[in-house]
Amino acid sequence: MTTSSTSLITQPQWRFIDHSSLGPQFDAKHSFAIDDTLCASVGKGLSPATARTWVHHQTIVLGIQDTKLPFLEEGVKLLQDKGYNVIVRNSGGLAVVLDDQVLNISLIFPDSDKGIDIDRGYDAMLELIKRMFKEHADKIEAREIVGSYCPGSYDLSINGKKFAGISQRRLRGGVAVQIYLCVARSGEERAELIRQFYDVALKGTTTKFTFPAIKPETMASLSDLLQIDLTVEKLMLDLLVTLKNNSNELQSSTLTPEEQEVFQQNLMRMIDRNVKVFSTMQK
Repeated sequence: MTTSSTSLITQPQWRFIDHSSLGPQFDAKHSFAIDDTLCASVGKGLSPATARTWVHHQTIVLGIQDTKLPFLEEGVKLLQDKGYNVIVRNSGGLAVVLDDQVLNISLIFPDSDKGIDIDRGYDAMLELIKRMFKEHADKIEAREIVGSYCPGSYDLSINGKKFAGISQRRLRGGVAVQIYLCVARSGEERAELIRQFYDVALKGTTTKFTFPAIKPETMASLSDLLQIDLTVEKLMLDLLVTLKNNSNELQSSTLTPEEQEVFQQNLMRMIDRNVKVFSTMQK
């Protein structure tokens, strides 16, 4: 455990916002707009450090690089034909699968005077997950899993199989560290879907950016890896207990009226970004 990650996870007060049970109509564009809104609030000191949980049904979130795929339209059609909603997020990274058995957690911190460097943000999320799974913490590794979708140096894995990916977004004095946790169901099937997407969207074309060669067997869910019956609800409880144990106060919350206004502006930016990508694709 590093001192820096401890100082981030241990907060005088944690604000907690739960968007994990809003159902199939909850569009993922909203989540990225909400996290940008919270970055601004936390960055200005209008909100304490905030944890937010979110779940989106049957959604593929593409990164900005994915929008440059030569046959993007055909790739998106494949995903839509399989019943998935496809959106483009406002940050880097590559395609990921979200469904009702994938729990997303965002931790939003103020970027203090000394600054939160990239690794410190990642380490904080790693520490949170290890505390949530304290009985299995020694099995969890943070390293790039080649062959997984959206690979990165802070892929979380057990026995070489990835179950989570972490990303960061820095905005208006705030830092949002986001993780997706594959809780249950087949991680391999999710990876196979993304493998098919890149197959169709690339068609073997050589591009400036190297997209990952997906090997579905490199990914799994926590339920399969730990051989225990896990649910999103169970992990939510573990998260709440962990946050409570690392603060003097855990405050359940919603967006304030002021944040709602900022959220609407950020949502319009997300909608405009997506309209631009998909309208260009259809020409």
